[in-house]
Amino acid sequence: MKVLAVVGARPNFMKMAPLLAAMKESSKIDPLLLHTGQHYDYKMSEVFFENLGLSEPDITLQCGGGSHAEQTAKIMLAFEPILLQNPVDLLLVAGDVNSTLACTLVASKLHIPIAHIEAGLRSFDRQMPEEINRIVTDSISDFLFTTCEEANQNLLKEGIDSSKIFFVGNLMIDTLLQLLPKARASSIHTKLGCSGSYGLVTLHRPSNVDSKESFNSILSALETIQKELPLIWPLHPRTKRAIERDGQSQRISSMKNLQLIEPLGYLENLALMERAKVVLTDSGGIQEETTVLNVPCLTLRQNTERPITITHGTNRLVGSQTKSILQGFNELRATSKSVPPLWDGQTASRIVKILEEDFT
Repeated sequence: MKVLAVVGARPNFMKMAPLLAAMKESSKIDPLLLHTGQHYDYKMSEVFFENLGLSEPDITLQCGGGSHAEQTAKIMLAFEPILLQNPVDLLLVAGDVNSTLACTLVASKLHIPIAHIEAGLRSFDRQMPEEINRIVTDSISDFLFTTCEEANQNLLKEGIDSSKIFFVGNLMIDTLLQLLPKARASSIHTKLGCSGSYGLVTLHRPSNVDSKESFNSILSALETIQKELPLIWPLHPRTKRAIERDGQSQRISSMKNLQLIEPLGYLENLALMERAKVVLTDSGGIQEETTVLNVPCLTLRQNTERPITITHGTNRLVGSQTKSILQGFNELRATSKSVPPLWDGQTASRIVKILEEDFT
């Protein structure tokens, strides 16, 4: 079975790495890796291939940059000739980025079966571009691999046939558990001089950084928090542009206990996350990782497509307003580790077994 796995943005890399390794060990699967180039610079892409032990992509499209429409269209135009020239038995996509949607649409119209990793997650907020990507991808996929029971129920409510739904667990956690020992050997704490208590900040969603009002509210909260707890903030390129756009550089530089750094590789970021007193983020994947690491997480969003990280994990939604963020920070409490079912590091092997047994 010839399987083409697609990655485009760095969340995809963490999900595909363990699955590609498991597929390569199968006598029934011949995997190929395609990188759309949605994330294309070293700090957002290449360093993750190095950290995760991913081999060089078999195919690279170099379709980075542009608006949502431009990026999706560029990937579709570049991807269709690839599939026509290199027939495959199955397309494997992950998550909710534009690369996932674009490649799924092309494969579906060429009648190529599609497997979606992390299917069924819903924020129920269609203002989020990722929510549209999730819904459309799930509606035309043939194998829907889910991370939790809530995702199964979401798909069933949308009329998806139960025979297409497979609850397998969370590939992100396969990667985390496999690489945690190596992350603990990282020298990042020494490099940054953060041997004591600190908080970790990650911020990249358009609803937070492209909105001047929301971004200013978040900065006001960070301004207060850093006086009590030193903060480390790896800057996403989108966020860096927002700081320059809004003229916030001087304001941020006056926050003496807020340390801005370049984007980190997976291992360094994991090392910082595990020892943080709190993580303030708008990332979906980090909500999952902090749950397994038993680290308090304040999610700077009004909703989450990962509610299991709240009911089973360490996550709390606090929105983007200064008052609510500070309230969440002031109410931090000791966490009680409760890892969701099947988040055990064995998800990749379960997926491969299903493909081997059920694909035909």
